[in-house]
Amino acid sequence: MHDARELLALGDKGVARLARRGYTLPLDEVEALHRERTAAAAEVDLARAELKRSSRGGGGALPEEQRATARESRVRAQQAEARLRAARERLDALLLTIPNIPLDEVPDGRTEAEAVEVRRCGPTPAPVDEARHHAAVGASLGVLDSDRAARLSGARFSVARGAGARLERALAHFFLDLHTGTHGYTEYSVPYLVTRETMTGTGQLPKFEEDLFATRVGDRELMLIPTAEVPLTNLFAGEVLDTGQLPLAVTAHTPCFRAEAGSYGRDNRGILRLHQFEKVELVRLCAPDDARQQLELMVTHVEECLRALDLTYRVVLLPAGDLGFSARMTYDLEVWLPGSGAFREISSVSDCGDFQARRAGIRHRGPGSKKTPVVTLNGSALPIGRTVAALLEQHVRPDGSVELPEALVRYAGFSRILPGGATD
Repeated sequence: MHDARELLALGDKGVARLARRGYTLPLDEVEALHRERTAAAAEVDLARAELKRSSRGGGGALPEEQRATARESRVRAQQAEARLRAARERLDALLLTIPNIPLDEVPDGRTEAEAVEVRRCGPTPAPVDEARHHAAVGASLGVLDSDRAARLSGARFSVARGAGARLERALAHFFLDLHTGTHGYTEYSVPYLVTRETMTGTGQLPKFEEDLFATRVGDRELMLIPTAEVPLTNLFAGEVLDTGQLPLAVTAHTPCFRAEAGSYGRDNRGILRLHQFEKVELVRLCAPDDARQQLELMVTHVEECLRALDLTYRVVLLPAGDLGFSARMTYDLEVWLPGSGAFREISSVSDCGDFQARRAGIRHRGPGSKKTPVVTLNGSALPIGRTVAALLEQHVRPDGSVELPEALVRYAGFSRILPGGATD
């Protein structure tokens, strides 16, 4: 969430920077609501001062006339405080809908087609006419069963069987071991159901409510997490961290639940876009001056996963108009999917600046013990389903078998999946 004073100080520059991502900043409305809140706060200060004066005595009981004045002052103070709360709520409700401001180095553009390729790793992709889609490969191996998934839950769900289920488990264990043992992340086991306040802290609410699954038991509502970024970041909500604790690096393997509102008709085949999938998520909290270095470091952590799995991929810098709501800069890592004849996103690594930290109240003690918001960063490393899809498509052999990369063999307990689901 933004600080209204900072938005007003940016003025037309803020309007122009947000226009790069296709958002029209209602600066006049922000200014009007900020003035209203400031005036209400001043009114509260005056009312409290008046109450203090009218309640001051000389050590004995107050005269009846003074007690009456004090009661009237107390009522005025309570009314002023109610007006201040209402003014704050109106301003906050607007600020919560304003997306993060892109960094100046983020390129212009509105779509993924305008992303800027930074680098590419891996062999030249095979021609599309020689490729097989992961849904076909998975079915021939007997490791993916979309029909049974549809009978259980409808569209956009998946069932993995035998070696497919073992492959999913192996990937999660491999990623967690790599990130905790080599990259220094602390692993957490976190709730999959969280409150509205938690969703608001990382920017999922109010903007993306239609994309979230919610549960209700009696008068209690909880929401299913769309990514472990939500509970991992909010672990530190309301806390003041010592600068010496930074950077903090945390990770978790969780299921993720997304309604995928507005995406119907896209990626209907296979396991690229599901309502439920698993993912290993990375989150880092750092001081503002360290943000760029931490972002680049996170990208290398994701790349190490992809290189260890012998997957061809590329890194792209997203344009301003394609950034996520909470991000001010994002690198997408895209894996080559021969069955689609295209690079497809497998991870987004984002620098959110202090946008989420302001919403969640995560601060650190900076120079002079001043409390300032931290910077939050997050990225997938990696989603299990999309990684399975990439392995099936890139590592399928002419005989229909799929070879596992060496790094994964000891986790899976086999080196090859044969047609029919057998392994060796």
